[in-house]
Amino acid sequence: MNILSIKNLTKSFDDKQVLNDLSLSIEQRKIFGLLGPNGAGKTTTINCIADLLDYDKGEITIFDKDLKKDSTYIKKKNGILFENNDDLFVHLKGEEYLQFIGEIYGFKKAEIKKRMDELFDYFELNDSRYKMIEGYSKGMKKKIAFASILLHNPDFIILDEPFDGLDTMTVIKVKKLIRQLKGKGKTILITSHILSYIEDIADEVAIINKGKKVFQAPTKDIRTKVKNELTQETYHSLEEIFLDLTTEKEDQDKTLSWL
Repeated sequence: MNILSIKNLTKSFDDKQVLNDLSLSIEQRKIFGLLGPNGAGKTTTINCIADLLDYDKGEITIFDKDLKKDSTYIKKKNGILFENNDDLFVHLKGEEYLQFIGEIYGFKKAEIKKRMDELFDYFELNDSRYKMIEGYSKGMKKKIAFASILLHNPDFIILDEPFDGLDTMTVIKVKKLIRQLKGKGKTILITSHILSYIEDIADEVAIINKGKKVFQAPTKDIRTKVKNELTQETYHSLEEIFLDLTTEKEDQDKTLSWL
């Protein structure tokens, strides 16, 4: 069963086409990595999935429901971590923010407190629980945002650059958490500029460039992909495939004259 299906998605801003007939699907209980260089259309794709952007044409179905017709149902089952956390309710304390999220989803106070206690402990935010979010560091804002999307136990989790701003130990913890979420039956869509993290945790990856999908394969098959048909030489990493498909040869060979 596909949790997400995107068919022929097209989106332009003024005269610039950002998504060009993009099609993707993600199977249930999979960790799916969506990759691409800056400006490739990753964030635009996520904003369309989140129903924050109207797209010019195409179709998005989530849980076999049409996003345009059943967005309320879908949003109840989604959890989305956006790359930019500056739009958090920074004039609330950490606890007030999670309390607010829990009430939006209709949980009783006792259940909200139970889940908050565990989330603050898990993300090591107990010392900042009663502090204003505006005083949080970038990493702390990422953690409280992550906590907020997990509080209602979503079935489909979208993580846009979840490792940005996190220290090494928290990255390890988040990668472990993502695997645990998959083990609990969740489906995860994740973007990251750190390709080694994606290769480490994703079941399948897709690369988009200039609004088009240029590659998709199970992660386990990456190192068996032939890059030279004459010699049968294969790729050594996801990074190598990414560079090959998104970077012009002359750009790959650029250097500095004094080095």
